[in-house]
Amino acid sequence: MKNIIFLLVILVFTNCKEKSTPLQTQHKADKTVVVSDATGFSIEKLDTGITLIKINSPWPDAKTAFTYALVPKHLKSTVINEVDYDAVIPIPVERMVITSTTHIPALEALGVENKIVGFPGTAYVSSKKTRKLIDSKAIVELGSNEVLNTEMTIALQPEVIVGFSISNQNKAYETLQQSNIPVVYNGDWTEATPLGKAEWIKFFAPFFEKETLANEIFTTIKTEYEKAKALAQMAETSPTVVSGAMYKDVWYLPSGKSWAAQFIADAHATYLWKNTTETGSLSLSWETVLDKGKDADFWIGPAQFTTYKALADASKHYEQFDAFKNKNIFTFANTKGATGGLLYYELAPQRPDLVLKDLIHILHPTLLPNHKPFFFKPLK
Repeated sequence: MKNIIFLLVILVFTNCKEKSTPLQTQHKADKTVVVSDATGFSIEKLDTGITLIKINSPWPDAKTAFTYALVPKHLKSTVINEVDYDAVIPIPVERMVITSTTHIPALEALGVENKIVGFPGTAYVSSKKTRKLIDSKAIVELGSNEVLNTEMTIALQPEVIVGFSISNQNKAYETLQQSNIPVVYNGDWTEATPLGKAEWIKFFAPFFEKETLANEIFTTIKTEYEKAKALAQMAETSPTVVSGAMYKDVWYLPSGKSWAAQFIADAHATYLWKNTTETGSLSLSWETVLDKGKDADFWIGPAQFTTYKALADASKHYEQFDAFKNKNIFTFANTKGATGGLLYYELAPQRPDLVLKDLIHILHPTLLPNHKPFFFKPLK
């Protein structure tokens, strides 16, 4: 998210502490919250009023799950064995530290962005609403997610920190947990489908007792996404698509099981690497990409490049592609916030319906002729 070299390819994240604690509770489950598209978390409501959130996939290939107990503040007398859970958090939360820009749109949609008190890397935040809070010092800069300023974080007295990780190593998180500040891991970025990522708004909702609102928001997003997908299937053609760009003679592009590839498929286009099985990115030689993608109708997401001149200056190989010759290259690199952060990295996971409509407008212009592109725009 903080590295714009390879757009539409891969986000690199670092953090965390892996803790193996099985779910143990003497309370009876009253209701399981419906989670239809996300695979990385589940939510249970107990008959005591306590909410349990289980994170099944805090990072790729994680060996253990994490279980958090959210206890309403008016139930302070409720007997709960804290050692049974990875964290116990009183709700509703009034002071939260978050660590990824992908967390911001969900909190804004729930109307609780004013509960954010700290963030590492505020320069990368694009949202106008949250930028106002940063500019007014209501949200404090905390360094970087990899080396979170623990002293400043502790001084903020957050009730919970929402972190993310690609491993079980994060000394800052360990320090904060030792200071009795709960750290909760969010694995939204591990989801392989657009709707799976968007559904993580339901993960945030219980911290603020906003479950009904979260359900309504996600239902609307899913309905819009599925309507757009159905519309795309009416197209008479399925144009071919190439993606990514080179870095030091290696071409990085989305794999066939990535969320980027899913967008292209749902837009009724043929991604030329759709049959690859990885969920992240592919690393190929430019010769291999040229051989397969030279005749592609469209080029979606050419990494950091925003102009045809920049592409040509970087490598004459790019000029051999039909999409370059025909000016059919589209990027989200030109859609930035006030301080240069890329809006796509922040908002797209929460609003896949907008991404899909952009792509349908590009790939099948007669289907959505009046759509105004939100993320993807023509290369200059």
